[in-house]
Amino acid sequence: MKKSVSPVSCFSLPEMFERSNTRYHGRMFITRISMIFLLISILSVLSWFLILSSTNPNRVLDHKSVSGPSDSPVIIIRSSEKSPQGNAESPHPKNRGEGKTEEVKETLQCIQKVSPPPPRPLKVYMYDMSPEFHFGLLGWKPERNGVVWPDIRVNVPHHPGGLNLQHSVEYWLTLDLLFSELPEDTRISRAAIRVKNYTEADVVFVPFFSSLSYNRFSKVNQKQKQSRDRELQDKVVKFVTAQEEWKHSGGKDHVIMAHHPNSMSTARHKLYPAMFVVADFGRYSPRVANVDKDIVAPYKHLVPSYANDTSGFDSRPVLLYFQGAIYRKAGGFVRQELYYLLKEEKDVHFSFGSVQNHGISKAGEGMRSSKFCLNIAGDTPSSNRLFDAIASHCIPVIISDDIELPYEDVLNYNEFCIFVRASDALKKGFLLGLVRSIGREEWNKMWRRLKEVERYFDFRFPGKDDDGDYGVQMIWKAVARKAPLVKMKVHRFQRFTRPFLI
Repeated sequence: MKKSVSPVSCFSLPEMFERSNTRYHGRMFITRISMIFLLISILSVLSWFLILSSTNPNRVLDHKSVSGPSDSPVIIIRSSEKSPQGNAESPHPKNRGEGKTEEVKETLQCIQKVSPPPPRPLKVYMYDMSPEFHFGLLGWKPERNGVVWPDIRVNVPHHPGGLNLQHSVEYWLTLDLLFSELPEDTRISRAAIRVKNYTEADVVFVPFFSSLSYNRFSKVNQKQKQSRDRELQDKVVKFVTAQEEWKHSGGKDHVIMAHHPNSMSTARHKLYPAMFVVADFGRYSPRVANVDKDIVAPYKHLVPSYANDTSGFDSRPVLLYFQGAIYRKAGGFVRQELYYLLKEEKDVHFSFGSVQNHGISKAGEGMRSSKFCLNIAGDTPSSNRLFDAIASHCIPVIISDDIELPYEDVLNYNEFCIFVRASDALKKGFLLGLVRSIGREEWNKMWRRLKEVERYFDFRFPGKDDDGDYGVQMIWKAVARKAPLVKMKVHRFQRFTRPFLI
């Protein structure tokens, strides 16, 4: 009987492995071809889908950012009103009816407007200093011991008018911080709030009315060895430098008001690590005050704001206006030279003026009837005249080579001011030639922009949400923009302050 032989046994072991490998590689080859084919098919389908989508006239999206009252963006989706053949109409009435239906369905659609949360306000820690440093200078007296601040819900201490008012930024900032603590302050977009805990604060505010102190008490009478203003400066230095908050930061996060050019004349040299709020840097050394460290704040304009201004290029007959002190100290020689150049020009008003004999109201009337108003450097690079011109909607012509301006990091003054170098202004015919070259269209553009920005230089109390950004809010925001740099300076100051006992 013959033995049955298995088919497998007909092959040797190497042959079996060879056949097995051949089958395996064949299957792998087929699988790779299938995967490549599947990938090509998917890409083809996607390509056709994208082509069809892009040629569908009812799927054209027009995204636009629209500024609303709160300046938050609204995304508008606008459907195309054109057919694939441009403006050609469909020849079939049925198609035209469908097109109208589609137009009704796909007319302008607005995604629901969602207002972004308001920016975080600057957190300010304010010292509870004696009234003699702030509202006491205005004659306010607390009703009982231990009371530091007036109840501004009942009585807001009055600030004197006249020239004292132009450097009153200290008064408005302090009122704003006090108001931020009250339940009556319902503003959503507050620029700054007062906090009671120093560790929560971005900056520390020193409520010393230094400009008012200088204006009222800088003169020494016969019974005094030094002025009361000097005594208050010494007390401020002693008080502030003794505080733990000052020691913790070296004073680098403190905000001190020194708006009048002569205010803080001695204290500034001891408190210079702090951030000063100034009018300009004309009487400061760069080590004490500079544009990188400190805040330039506007003067409080003295002429009234020009409400409902409907004047125009043709209704302002005076081309160029200046009224004020003409003969100044060394820095103001340009005024005198320009007076001799321009005094005989028929459409130029250039004359001496002061606050006496209704000088402020006369200046306001003159500015409102003028196209351009001169702002010339005097004893210092800046003057209140610039902000009076802005309030009067008279295009400022600034002749002050060293002037620094409020909020210039976010506000372009070239849109509503003209800048002239002093050396050019003194060339015969240059200044008048420049302003006469500005025609009605360009002037109207600058005039409209002037009316848009005038509120940035206006001070008011109390503030309201619908007021927008007025002077106080703009100053706090300027401080807030320096807060990151302040934080870095504080951290550097603290590098080697860790206590260590040997």
